[in-house]
Amino acid sequence: MKTVPVGKFKTHCLSLLKEVAKTHEALVITKYGKPVARVVPFIVSSESGENPLKDSIVFEKDLIAPIDVAWEPRM
Repeated sequence: MKTVPVGKFKTHCLSLLKEVAKTHEALVITKYGKPVARVVPFIVSSESGENPLKDSIVFEKDLIAPIDVAWEPRM
């Protein structure tokens, strides 16, 4: 796993992200030599096909319609 200081990540972010996508290898970002974040490649599972988030949101009700219950705001 490759490690990169936060300053270098900030400067070369786009090229480092391209490298993660190309190599499918995680990247650890360090600050003062200690790991603070990990960038991992996004992998689309073959089960979900082309849209991995399909059917992950449930529609309940109209969120902006007025409610039938009277209430007082807290101050």
